[in-house]
Parts: sequence; structure tokens; C-alpha cells
Amino acid sequence: MARPNAGADEAPLLAEEPLRPGACSRELELREFRDRYVIRSLDGGAAFAVARSGGSIRPLSPEEAAAGSDCKVSRIYGVAGIIRLLAGSYVLVITSRKDAGSYQGSPVYHANSMKFLCCNEAIKHLTSQEKKDEAYFMSLLRIAETTCGLYYSYDRDLTLNLQRASKLAAGRIHKPLWKQADPRFVWNKNLLEELIEAKLDEFIIPLIQGSFQSAQFTLKDRPVRITLFSRRCNRRLGTRMWRRGANLEGATANFVETEQLVEYEGLTSSFIQVRGSIPLLWEQIVDLSYKPRLSIIEHEETPKVVQRHFHDLSQRYGETVVIDLTDKRGDEGDLSNAFAAEMSRIRDVRYVHFDFHHVCRGGNFDNLQALYSQIEEAIQKQGYFLMNSKGQILLEQSGVVRSNCIDCLDRTNVTQSFLARKSLDLQLQRMGALSSSESISISDSINDIFKKLWVEHGDELSLEYAGSYALKGDLVRYGRQTLPGLIKDGMSALSRYYLNNFHDGVRQDALDLISGYYTVSQGSSSPFHTGGFESASYLPVASAIIVGGITATTFTLSQVGRNAQPFISPIICGGLTVGVVALVKANGKQFCSRPRLCGLI
Repeated sequence: MARPNAGADEAPLLAEEPLRPGACSRELELREFRDRYVIRSLDGGAAFAVARSGGSIRPLSPEEAAAGSDCKVSRIYGVAGIIRLLAGSYVLVITSRKDAGSYQGSPVYHANSMKFLCCNEAIKHLTSQEKKDEAYFMSLLRIAETTCGLYYSYDRDLTLNLQRASKLAAGRIHKPLWKQADPRFVWNKNLLEELIEAKLDEFIIPLIQGSFQSAQFTLKDRPVRITLFSRRCNRRLGTRMWRRGANLEGATANFVETEQLVEYEGLTSSFIQVRGSIPLLWEQIVDLSYKPRLSIIEHEETPKVVQRHFHDLSQRYGETVVIDLTDKRGDEGDLSNAFAAEMSRIRDVRYVHFDFHHVCRGGNFDNLQALYSQIEEAIQKQGYFLMNSKGQILLEQSGVVRSNCIDCLDRTNVTQSFLARKSLDLQLQRMGALSSSESISISDSINDIFKKLWVEHGDELSLEYAGSYALKGDLVRYGRQTLPGLIKDGMSALSRYYLNNFHDGVRQDALDLISGYYTVSQGSSSPFHTGGFESASYLPVASAIIVGGITATTFTLSQVGRNAQPFISPIICGGLTVGVVALVKANGKQFCSRPRLCGLI
């Protein structure tokens, strides 16, 4: 049977090329029979079948995998996992990929598209309520299929930064990839369990959600490659408004480890920064207002939550410097003050507050130098990781800077890019690519390449958490705000408002289902018996009444002459419109999209 041709965006791979020890199959063949799916490796010979009736898994010999011809054949590029719902199992496969670059000599791919294969023939035996529940669960799977920013490699663990990976035993690389991986950064960790139980190591691909950007430029007639790689933690996975702060274990929302790698003349350096939501118990529930009120949750465990968070950071990264970029006024100020109070009790962690909006008002990016001056000595003491072409470690990074604002997106990305540029200069000076007095800013083209990497990096992380492009990208790209940038920021802000209020509740449900925070079990009561009304049905009605009232009022006023009698109709219409607006505003939370599976955790 002929193999399908690779898509235009596929990197050519040779099927006969042998797999490295511990590597996963690079190319797979999916054979869809009426009673089963067969997934066969094209470069390793392994295969397994999944029954369409209920999702049972059975390893196959090469002869069994090749048997049968009455089937649809297609190429896939990985199995991302299996999830079991009420009617059976659903197998997530990667249907297209794009070459994103390389990490330490191994190709890195972006999962362009994914699809769930349904093994749910038992749906006909479900009750009517169970069928409704299954339909909603399946709609969540369709959302999960569109998850952005997923990266993977077939033969290298991408979850560990270079310094951590270099200090582990050499024999580790012979283990299956999922055994090498740091579970914090495996997006599909929950989906891999059935494949692990079935001992299908060759098919188990850890996916990392985050950002992977790479570029090359020339210094002293020698190539320099810079790679920006961010890994999003799965321990408090969620959307912008429905996952804030920390949980009781100390894991924070939007926690991301960002690694900036530089390769020059056989030397490789790595600089690590992290970001994460303020590690207190707090929330910000959408209510149709542009900026919902922040609410700090009073809890006796709060001091321990903060301690757990920073103990974990110090164990993993060493000495920690905290940069809090929030405002000193309003709700942000209250949250910042509470954070500062808790940090005063934490020894060996330096806390620095920097009111970004106040100091950098007017869009002046260069004012971040005032922040750098405060922490320059600590950053240079922490250093960066450096090794030569033989794998010998020359320098190690002894600590980390942890940055946060409210979302840990826009202000945080601008600040991290500033610190990364300072570190990049030091790394290139140490490698001999720059003199001790030179900076990448001496070359406009190199500076632009660096800025573009960080702008695209910020956009990708923002899309994953907030659903829109990052704001303040101009500050990274140009060091100041521009009119086109203001317009783009305005559009992104409107997009965030819409998604956060009217879509992210469902998206949060999808993340809770995929990540295992919500587990579907047979015989349990439906999670959808709620006393409230559904925003999806009430919001259009309210919107129609408001728009209709305004239209009727405007039209009636346009028909009014000098006689006062015609004013009665517009007054009534206007009054009704104002009343409906007031009703919607007073019950804003009820009209917003809310999670239905787990709510706030």
C-alpha cells in the first residue's frame, strides 16, 4: 500500500533511519477499519490497535498490523494520548506538524493540528442525560484539538533546561522520553497514562506548551544562533481570569520557565528566567466590566502557600530574586502590599517592587534601567550556564529572577526581554563574540532579530493564557509606544475582553478535562445540574433587548416634531433600555461564561 505524501510543511524524514535509544517513532500510519484503529510505526515496526467499541488497546505484531485492506489509510505524526469518557475512549493524534527548529541537535516540531479518534460506540447505551453530558465533553475535546503552542521532539527530552539535563546521568538518555521528562512541563501528562500502562513507549510523546523561537546572525564573521524556549507548567493550568494566584500546594497560574540559549564557536550558554502569578490565594471573577475587581481570599494557609512556592523555586533554581511589577494603587496596590507583607517573612528571597506603569509611563522602555541598577549585582552573581563542545561545564547559573505583574504577560515580557538582553551581552562577551565594552545594540539588524524573537515569544504565551496577542509589544520592538502599536493593543484588549467574558469558562472546562483536574466516571451524577442560567442563551437575549431599545429610542426621536406627545414612546423605550442595561450590569457575573466542571480551584 502506497504511503501518503508529506505535506508542504513537513520536514523530510527517512523511514529507514534507525531510532535513537529511547526515541519515539517519527512517522506513523493510521489505518481506520470499521471495528478498530491500527497505528503502525513506519520506522520501527511497532504497532497497536484500539477497538472502536470501547477503546481497549492491543499491541500488534508487524504481520497483524499489515493485515487487511478494507480501510482508510493516512499518515499521522504522533499519538498525544487517550482520554476515557462516558461512552468510551478518544485517542488524540497529531495530524500535521511544522519544523520549528532544533534543540541541541535534535529537530523540534510544532503540532499544527490534532484530532481525536472516537471509540465510543457504547454511546447508544447511555441515558438521555448521559448523552447530553457526553456531547458537552466531546465539545470540550474539539476545543482541546485547537490548543496552540504545543512543541515536541522524537528523540530529545525538551522539558529539562540545558543546565539540568547536563548534570544528569548519561544513561538517562536510553530511557523512554516520558521517563526522562519533568512531569511539570508535560502538557499531555494525564493523557499518557493508558499508553504507559500498555507499555507502548515508542508511541509516547511528551508535548510541551509554551514558545520556541530561533534565529541566527553573524558576529566577527562567525554564526551565532539564539534560541528562546519557554515551558508552561501544568500544575495550575488555566485561562487568564479563571486561574489566578496559587493553589494550596503553592503552584501558581501561568508559571513559565524561559530559557535563552546562545551557540557560538562550539560554546553553548543558557540563561533561565521564570514568571508566575502572585503566589497568594486571590481571584478576579469576570462580571462584564473591563477590569473586574481583584479579591484576596483570606485563608489560614496563605503563609504556608507562599513558603511552599518559594521553597520549590529555591530547590530547583537556587537563589531567587522576585520582581513585582504591579501598580502601587487600587486593587493591584492592595494585592502588591499583601504580597510584600508575606515576602517579608521569607528568608533568603529578595523581593523588589517596581511600579512599571508609573516608572515607564509614556511608553519609555529605557526606564527599566532603574530596575536593572537595583538588581544588577544579584543577576551577575547568579550568572548563566556555559559549556563547551565536549560537554564540559564551564559556568553554572546559581539562581533565578522571578518576574510577575497581574497577568504575567505584557509588563512581565517587556521586563524579561530587557534582562535577557543584558545577559546576552555578557554571554557573547564571555564567548569572545563581543568585546567587554560592546553590546548587540551596536548592530541594528542583530538588535532587531533579538527584539522580534521576544515579541513573538510574548504573543505566543499571551495567546495560550489570555487568548489574544500580547500588549506593549512596541516597547520590546522599538523601546517606545507607536500609533500602530496603540491600535494593535486596543484590538488585543477588546479581544481579551470578549474571550475572558464569553468564552473562557468553556475553555477552562476543556483544560480541566484534558489535564485530569476533572475526571469522568461512570455512574456519577451529571456535573451540569446547576441552579443558574446559561450565559450562552441569556446573553444574546439581553444584548438584543439593549440594542433593540437603543434603536427604537433613536428611531422614535428622529420622528418627533414639535408636539410633546411623541416623546412618550422614546421615553418608555429609553427607560426600558436603561432598565435592561442596569439589570445586566447588576448581574454581570451571571451573563459571563463560567466553568461548569471545577470552577475555581
